Amino acid sequence: MDLRDILLKIKNNETDLDAAESLIRGMGYVPVSDIAKIDVCRSQRTGVMEAILAEGKEPEDVVRIAQAHVDACGRVLVTRLNEINVKLIEDAFRPEQLEWGKYKKIVVVHNDTSVPRTGGVVAIISAGTADITVAEEARIVASEMGCETIAIYDVGVAGFHRLVGEMLKLQSHKPDSIVVAAGREGTLPTVVSGLVDVPVIGVPVSTGYGAGAKGEAALLSMLQSCSVLAVVNIDAGFVAGAFAARIANNVARAREGKNEEKQA
Repeated sequence: MDLRDILLKIKNNETDLDAAESLIRGMGYVPVSDIAKIDVCRSQRTGVMEAILAEGKEPEDVVRIAQAHVDACGRVLVTRLNEINVKLIEDAFRPEQLEWGKYKKIVVVHNDTSVPRTGGVVAIISAGTADITVAEEARIVASEMGCETIAIYDVGVAGFHRLVGEMLKLQSHKPDSIVVAAGREGTLPTVVSGLVDVPVIGVPVSTGYGAGAKGEAALLSMLQSCSVLAVVNIDAGFVAGAFAARIANNVARAREGKNEEKQA
């Protein structure tokens, strides 16, 4: 329940002021024992939902936090899962409550709720198959923020013809923003940005070995790009997806406003 729902209940005499005050005070966060405070209003406040980073948490606590978040908000994103996380989540929730990303490194847990579509469109591109895990994090985040997503994977510059073959697909969907995940030397975001007229967000990925490994070479390459692009931190698929979705959602709102003006 968000603030608007509470105000409508007051307007329709479905609740009294004391009950409404209690609900509003509880909107700030929901405590989970002494281990977490769930920011249940983040989506309404910032446009970006809160997510659970499984990495660094006890697997049992991840399940408890996810359950509390689903109870409070209807759905929650859980990222950076390991095999133990996956097993406990599958045991705790019904299969129909779980929407998995590729390789089960990320999951959306929900209570049969859906995300309203905003009209925004985000394309997600990965240079290599090894970069898909980070790309999937970006894709699912953008989708959870209401955007249509287009995934184009394994089209790195080592075989540039693969990207050329996918450009018609990219252009036909008319994305409002594009996320490009690349490891190794991180060249692909620069190439993509030189071919399109929408914002490109580069995500350096910690794949590769030798000099400049752990994503450092990819990061520096993207920062030194002669094409115009934004760059997020190494492996920061969540940030890239959220940033791309913010752009796309703002573009969608502007597009909708222009359409309304034409109809008027």
